[in-house]
Amino acid sequence: MQSAAIYARVSTPEQHPQRQLNECREHIVSKFPEITSIETYTDIISGVAKHGGEQYRELNEAIKNDDYDLVVVHEISRLSRLGAGEIHRFIQRCMERGTVVESLDLGLSIHVEDSPIQRTIYTMIASIMGDLAKIEHEQDLLRIQSGIRAAQQAGRWTGRPPRGFVTDENGVLHVDIEEFLKTREALLRLKHGERKLVVAERSGIPRSTLVGLFRDEQRRAIYLDGVATDERLNRALAEFRAFSDLAPNESKRRFN
Repeated sequence: MQSAAIYARVSTPEQHPQRQLNECREHIVSKFPEITSIETYTDIISGVAKHGGEQYRELNEAIKNDDYDLVVVHEISRLSRLGAGEIHRFIQRCMERGTVVESLDLGLSIHVEDSPIQRTIYTMIASIMGDLAKIEHEQDLLRIQSGIRAAQQAGRWTGRPPRGFVTDENGVLHVDIEEFLKTREALLRLKHGERKLVVAERSGIPRSTLVGLFRDEQRRAIYLDGVATDERLNRALAEFRAFSDLAPNESKRRFN
Protein backbone atom coordinates (compact mmCIF):
# COMPACT_ATOMS: atom_id res chain seq x y z
CA MET A 1 0.00 0.00 0.00
CA GLN A 2 1.59 3.26 -1.15
CA SER A 3 -0.97 5.88 -2.24
CA ALA A 4 -3.90 7.39 -0.38
CA ALA A 5 -6.59 9.99 -0.91
CA ILE A 6 -8.48 12.13 1.59
CA TYR A 7 -11.97 13.46 0.95
CA ALA A 8 -13.34 16.32 3.05
CA ARG A 9 -16.37 18.47 2.59
CA VAL A 10 -17.73 21.74 3.97
CA SER A 11 -21.10 23.36 3.38
CA THR A 12 -20.16 27.04 2.92
CA PRO A 13 -17.10 29.04 1.81
CA GLU A 14 -16.89 30.44 5.35
CA GLN A 15 -16.14 26.99 6.73
CA HIS A 16 -12.60 25.66 6.59
CA PRO A 17 -11.76 22.02 5.73
CA GLN A 18 -8.24 22.14 7.18
CA ARG A 19 -9.22 20.46 10.46
CA GLN A 20 -10.81 17.58 8.56
CA LEU A 21 -7.76 17.23 6.31
CA ASN A 22 -5.35 17.36 9.24
CA GLU A 23 -7.24 14.68 11.18
CA CYS A 24 -7.36 12.40 8.14
CA ARG A 25 -3.66 12.91 7.41
CA GLU A 26 -2.73 12.16 11.03
CA HIS A 27 -4.83 8.99 10.87
CA ILE A 28 -3.05 7.81 7.73
CA VAL A 29 0.44 8.60 9.02
CA SER A 30 -0.15 6.80 12.32
CA LYS A 31 -1.97 3.75 10.97
CA PHE A 32 -0.39 3.32 7.53
CA PRO A 33 3.32 4.20 7.71
CA GLU A 34 3.85 2.51 4.34
CA ILE A 35 1.85 5.23 2.57
CA THR A 36 4.21 7.46 0.58
CA SER A 37 1.75 9.68 -1.26
CA ILE A 38 -1.36 11.46 0.00
CA GLU A 39 -3.69 13.50 -2.22
CA THR A 40 -6.57 15.64 -0.92
CA TYR A 41 -10.01 16.36 -2.38
CA THR A 42 -12.21 19.06 -0.87
CA ASP A 43 -15.68 20.22 -1.89
CA ILE A 44 -17.91 23.08 -0.83
CA ILE A 45 -21.41 21.66 -1.13
CA SER A 46 -24.48 22.93 0.68
CA GLY A 47 -26.38 20.50 2.87
CA VAL A 48 -29.31 20.56 0.44
CA ALA A 49 -27.24 19.76 -2.66
CA LYS A 50 -28.42 16.78 -4.66
CA HIS A 51 -25.25 16.05 -6.59
CA GLY A 52 -21.62 15.57 -5.63
CA GLY A 53 -19.11 18.34 -6.16
CA GLU A 54 -16.35 18.51 -8.73
CA GLN A 55 -13.71 17.17 -6.35
CA TYR A 56 -15.90 14.22 -5.39
CA ARG A 57 -16.36 13.35 -9.05
CA GLU A 58 -12.60 13.62 -9.62
CA LEU A 59 -11.98 11.31 -6.68
CA ASN A 60 -14.37 8.74 -8.10
CA GLU A 61 -12.61 8.88 -11.47
CA ALA A 62 -9.24 8.42 -9.77
CA ILE A 63 -10.58 5.38 -7.89
CA LYS A 64 -11.80 3.88 -11.17
CA ASN A 65 -8.29 4.42 -12.57
CA ASP A 66 -6.74 2.49 -9.64
CA ASP A 67 -4.87 5.59 -8.46
CA TYR A 68 -5.27 4.86 -4.75
CA ASP A 69 -4.79 1.96 -2.37
CA LEU A 70 -6.60 3.77 0.43
CA VAL A 71 -9.33 6.41 0.69
CA VAL A 72 -9.98 8.12 4.00
CA VAL A 73 -13.27 10.00 4.21
CA HIS A 74 -13.74 12.34 7.11
CA GLU A 75 -17.54 12.15 7.01
CA ILE A 76 -18.79 9.35 4.78
CA SER A 77 -22.23 9.77 6.36
CA ARG A 78 -22.60 13.09 4.54
CA LEU A 79 -22.54 11.31 1.19
CA SER A 80 -26.12 10.22 1.89
CA ARG A 81 -27.17 13.81 1.17
CA LEU A 82 -25.93 13.40 -2.41
CA GLY A 83 -28.68 10.92 -3.20
CA ALA A 84 -30.14 7.63 -2.08
CA GLY A 85 -27.57 4.83 -2.09
CA GLU A 86 -24.54 7.06 -2.68
CA ILE A 87 -22.65 5.63 0.30
CA HIS A 88 -23.25 2.10 -0.98
CA ARG A 89 -22.13 3.03 -4.51
CA PHE A 90 -18.99 4.75 -3.20
CA ILE A 91 -17.95 1.75 -1.11
CA GLN A 92 -18.71 -0.70 -3.93
CA ARG A 93 -16.65 1.39 -6.33
CA CYS A 94 -13.71 1.22 -3.96
CA MET A 95 -14.11 -2.52 -3.35
CA GLU A 96 -14.19 -3.25 -7.08
CA ARG A 97 -10.75 -1.63 -7.38
CA GLY A 98 -9.31 -3.15 -4.22
CA THR A 99 -9.23 0.24 -2.49
CA VAL A 100 -9.48 0.27 1.28
CA VAL A 101 -12.11 2.66 2.68
CA GLU A 102 -11.72 4.27 6.10
CA SER A 103 -14.34 6.54 7.63
CA LEU A 104 -13.30 8.72 10.55
CA ASP A 105 -16.80 9.75 11.57
CA LEU A 106 -18.00 6.15 11.83
CA GLY A 107 -14.70 4.49 12.75
CA LEU A 108 -15.15 1.94 9.94
CA SER A 109 -12.44 0.26 7.90
CA ILE A 110 -13.60 -1.73 4.89
CA HIS A 111 -11.11 -3.96 3.06
CA VAL A 112 -11.56 -6.04 -0.05
CA GLU A 113 -10.01 -8.92 1.94
CA ASP A 114 -12.95 -8.81 4.36
CA SER A 115 -15.49 -11.55 3.91
CA PRO A 116 -18.53 -10.68 1.78
CA ILE A 117 -20.67 -10.78 4.91
CA GLN A 118 -18.37 -8.33 6.72
CA ARG A 119 -18.34 -5.96 3.75
CA THR A 120 -22.12 -6.13 3.51
CA ILE A 121 -22.53 -5.44 7.22
CA TYR A 122 -20.09 -2.52 7.17
CA THR A 123 -21.74 -1.04 4.09
CA MET A 124 -25.16 -1.37 5.71
CA ILE A 125 -23.89 0.31 8.87
CA ALA A 126 -22.42 3.18 6.87
CA SER A 127 -25.64 3.60 4.87
CA ILE A 128 -27.86 3.49 7.96
CA MET A 129 -25.67 5.98 9.81
CA GLY A 130 -25.70 8.18 6.74
CA ASP A 131 -29.49 8.06 6.56
CA LEU A 132 -29.72 8.93 10.24
CA ALA A 133 -27.33 11.83 9.74
CA LYS A 134 -29.40 13.02 6.78
CA ILE A 135 -32.60 12.86 8.85
CA GLU A 136 -30.95 14.77 11.68
CA HIS A 137 -29.72 17.39 9.22
CA GLU A 138 -33.20 17.79 7.72
CA GLN A 139 -34.67 18.13 11.21
CA ASP A 140 -32.11 20.83 11.98
CA LEU A 141 -33.16 22.67 8.81
CA LEU A 142 -36.81 22.41 9.83
CA ARG A 143 -36.01 23.80 13.27
CA ILE A 144 -34.07 26.66 11.71
CA GLN A 145 -36.90 27.41 9.28
CA SER A 146 -39.42 27.26 12.12
CA GLY A 147 -37.29 29.68 14.11
CA ILE A 148 -37.09 32.04 11.14
CA ARG A 149 -40.87 31.95 10.68
CA ALA A 150 -41.41 32.61 14.40
CA ALA A 151 -39.00 35.55 14.26
CA GLN A 152 -40.74 36.96 11.20
CA GLN A 153 -44.14 36.62 12.84
CA ALA A 154 -42.78 38.51 15.84
CA GLY A 155 -41.77 41.34 13.52
CA ARG A 156 -38.04 40.60 13.51
CA TRP A 157 -36.05 40.67 10.28
CA THR A 158 -34.07 37.54 9.54
CA GLY A 159 -31.11 37.51 7.20
CA ARG A 160 -29.42 40.47 5.59
CA PRO A 161 -31.50 43.68 5.64
CA PRO A 162 -32.40 45.34 2.32
CA ARG A 163 -30.17 48.15 1.15
CA GLY A 164 -30.80 51.28 3.16
CA PHE A 165 -32.09 49.43 6.22
CA VAL A 166 -30.51 48.11 9.42
CA THR A 167 -31.68 45.94 12.29
CA ASP A 168 -31.36 46.70 15.98
CA GLU A 169 -30.36 44.29 18.75
CA ASN A 170 -33.88 42.85 18.75
CA GLY A 171 -33.89 42.21 15.01
CA VAL A 172 -36.35 45.05 14.33
CA LEU A 173 -35.88 46.81 11.00
CA HIS A 174 -35.11 50.56 10.80
CA VAL A 175 -34.21 52.91 7.97
CA ASP A 176 -30.54 53.79 7.58
CA ILE A 177 -31.28 57.37 6.55
CA GLU A 178 -28.06 58.13 4.68
CA GLU A 179 -27.99 54.88 2.70
CA PHE A 180 -31.74 54.95 2.04
CA LEU A 181 -31.68 58.49 0.64
CA LYS A 182 -28.58 57.76 -1.41
CA THR A 183 -30.28 54.73 -2.91
CA ARG A 184 -33.48 56.69 -3.51
CA GLU A 185 -31.61 59.50 -5.22
CA ALA A 186 -29.82 57.04 -7.50
CA LEU A 187 -33.08 55.34 -8.47
CA LEU A 188 -34.72 58.70 -9.19
CA ARG A 189 -31.83 59.60 -11.46
CA LEU A 190 -32.38 56.35 -13.35
CA LYS A 191 -36.10 57.09 -13.51
CA HIS A 192 -35.35 60.44 -15.12
CA GLY A 193 -33.18 58.86 -17.79
CA GLU A 194 -29.61 59.17 -16.57
CA ARG A 195 -27.17 56.48 -17.69
CA LYS A 196 -26.80 53.55 -15.33
CA LEU A 197 -23.01 53.62 -15.37
CA VAL A 198 -22.89 57.33 -14.58
CA VAL A 199 -25.39 56.98 -11.72
CA ALA A 200 -23.48 54.02 -10.31
CA GLU A 201 -20.19 55.93 -10.37
CA ARG A 202 -21.65 59.04 -8.76
CA SER A 203 -23.59 57.18 -6.07
CA GLY A 204 -20.99 54.53 -5.31
CA ILE A 205 -23.69 51.87 -5.59
CA PRO A 206 -22.79 48.88 -7.82
CA ARG A 207 -24.45 49.06 -11.22
CA SER A 208 -25.83 45.52 -10.87
CA THR A 209 -27.46 46.48 -7.55
CA LEU A 210 -29.07 49.57 -9.05
CA VAL A 211 -30.37 47.70 -12.08
CA GLY A 212 -31.82 44.95 -9.88
CA LEU A 213 -33.61 47.45 -7.65
CA PHE A 214 -34.90 49.52 -10.55
CA ARG A 215 -36.24 46.59 -12.54
CA ASP A 216 -38.09 45.07 -9.57
CA GLU A 217 -41.34 47.02 -9.23
CA GLN A 218 -41.93 46.11 -5.59
CA ARG A 219 -38.37 46.85 -4.51
CA ARG A 220 -38.34 50.10 -6.49
CA ALA A 221 -41.53 51.24 -4.74
CA ILE A 222 -39.83 50.95 -1.35
CA TYR A 223 -37.45 53.79 -2.22
CA LEU A 224 -39.49 55.88 -4.66
CA ASP A 225 -42.96 55.63 -3.10
CA GLY A 226 -42.14 54.69 0.48
CA VAL A 227 -44.36 51.60 0.44
CA ALA A 228 -43.64 47.88 0.68
CA THR A 229 -45.48 44.57 0.58
CA ASP A 230 -43.69 43.42 3.73
CA GLU A 231 -45.22 44.83 6.90
CA ARG A 232 -41.84 44.92 8.64
CA LEU A 233 -40.53 47.23 5.92
CA ASN A 234 -43.68 49.34 6.10
CA ARG A 235 -43.23 49.82 9.84
CA ALA A 236 -39.66 50.99 9.29
CA LEU A 237 -40.79 53.34 6.51
CA ALA A 238 -43.60 54.73 8.68
CA GLU A 239 -41.10 55.41 11.44
CA PHE A 240 -38.92 57.22 8.91
CA ARG A 241 -41.83 59.29 7.55
CA ALA A 242 -42.67 60.44 11.06
CA PHE A 243 -39.60 62.69 11.08
CA SER A 244 -38.89 63.25 7.38
CA ASP A 245 -40.54 64.64 4.29
CA LEU A 246 -40.81 61.23 2.63
CA ALA A 247 -44.39 60.42 1.76
CA PRO A 248 -46.07 57.83 -0.46
CA ASN A 249 -46.23 58.75 -4.16
CA GLU A 250 -43.47 61.34 -3.77
CA SER A 251 -41.47 59.73 -6.55
CA LYS A 252 -41.65 62.85 -8.74
CA ARG A 253 -39.21 64.68 -6.50
CA ARG A 254 -35.90 65.35 -8.26
CA PHE A 255 -32.48 65.25 -6.68
CA ASN A 256 -29.95 67.65 -8.20
